[in-house]
Amino acid sequence: MTAHKPGDPTTLNRLYGRSKGKPLRAGQQGLVDNLLPRIAMPEEGPITSEVLFGDDRPLHFEIGFGGGEHMAARADMLPSHGFIGAEPFINGVAQALMHVAGGVENAGAATPPLANVRIHHGDALEVLARIPDGSLSFLYLLHPDPWPKARHAKRRMMNDGPVDMFAAKLKPGGEFRFGTDHAIYLRHALMVMQRHTDQFEWLCDRPETFQKRPGGWPETRYEAKARAVYKHEVWYFRYRRKG
Repeated sequence: MTAHKPGDPTTLNRLYGRSKGKPLRAGQQGLVDNLLPRIAMPEEGPITSEVLFGDDRPLHFEIGFGGGEHMAARADMLPSHGFIGAEPFINGVAQALMHVAGGVENAGAATPPLANVRIHHGDALEVLARIPDGSLSFLYLLHPDPWPKARHAKRRMMNDGPVDMFAAKLKPGGEFRFGTDHAIYLRHALMVMQRHTDQFEWLCDRPETFQKRPGGWPETRYEAKARAVYKHEVWYFRYRRKG
């Protein structure tokens, strides 16, 4: 295996990394058993806001939402918008369900407090491929696994194949947000996005634009830990889909 072997997440056709961690607590398992099936993606067919929410509304998609803090905060901030989150790590899915439900005691509620969220436990690209082109208003990729070894670079979500897909799924004027605390991934992502200037405009006018969290960008537990425990700098990037 070499660093230059062709491929990226759109062609490798497999997920890397953990799919589960510590055993779920009873309340978390209850949410996975009772709430997740009711807000999960349909098993087949196009995925649209009408299919998921019954009306035409701005649609957001978060790739690898971790514990779901950002997705839940944005959904609470924008109740008339629809949010889709995809995460392969079942413990993260359980945490996100806690946010959606407002606690384990609401696992069986007919309508969860955050009724504008839908969750996919699995590969984000499988869901993204079923979203019609030009449908998304926002797409988020926050603190993805950096796969820092050169031979693993093709596993990074920030690669040409996924970025082409992001561009296809976003509306003209739609926004792609990317965040990382990993310097190797930062440099890699900037090189990738430089190859897509025909599709995206970088919304940056000074260093502070990407060194400080923009308004309306909620902090995640991972980001807080990166700053407080590992003393990492965090970078925030916003790109607008060109028409």
